[in-house]
Amino acid sequence: MSAIDRRGALTRRWCLSLLLVGAPVHQALAADGVDAASGEGNAMPPVLAHRALHASLGHQWVSAPARQVLDWIVRSGNNQDRPFAIVDKVNATVLVFHADGRLRGASPALLGAAIGDDSVPGIGDRAMSSIKPEERTTPAGRFVASIGLNVHGQTILWVDYDSGIAMHRVVKGQAAERRAERLASVSLLDKRISFGCINVPVKFYETVVGPAFTGAGGVVYVLPETRAVDEVFAMHGVEP
Repeated sequence: MSAIDRRGALTRRWCLSLLLVGAPVHQALAADGVDAASGEGNAMPPVLAHRALHASLGHQWVSAPARQVLDWIVRSGNNQDRPFAIVDKVNATVLVFHADGRLRGASPALLGAAIGDDSVPGIGDRAMSSIKPEERTTPAGRFVASIGLNVHGQTILWVDYDSGIAMHRVVKGQAAERRAERLASVSLLDKRISFGCINVPVKFYETVVGPAFTGAGGVVYVLPETRAVDEVFAMHGVEP
């Protein structure tokens, strides 16, 4: 590993290393082999010409906002022919799609403990012990996502790299957190427990998320919970 790679590995990411509470969050979950510039490109690209594509959901139920965003993605080609995922925070659900809009899989998810659509500036450089409960948000928006490694050598999907937000296998955390039980719970309140990362079942990550985003990566669309969908995604011509 080069000196630059070592520096990047020591200065970034935190969401899986919950036991390293005293370390800066970027050190607590150092990425190996992840481009430090991977957070770039999150700005919305120009909306492409409408295409004759339609989402294929089978019998999967989706909320109205999720369907709105999905229809916009496949009509506009905003995912730029890459696989994509929609994170519906209000319903604590992750939906993963093929590039053409066919559903690859869906799963419940654990999300940031705090309600909110923005990350606190500089939170990725702070020690986890300094992050207040009200700062533990899963940010909304469009994110160019790629597979990387955590300090334990496990693959994770970087969503918002600069803020240390990733989608990954559910972690045990502290026993009192009951993360596995929360994933299985029907209560949406039970799904709000993480520092901001998106926890999904191990099998779902290994059979759906990992295979979908391995290689060229893809796009993750995190729906807002305190702001309007069209405000977040600037979806021209799409009704709220």
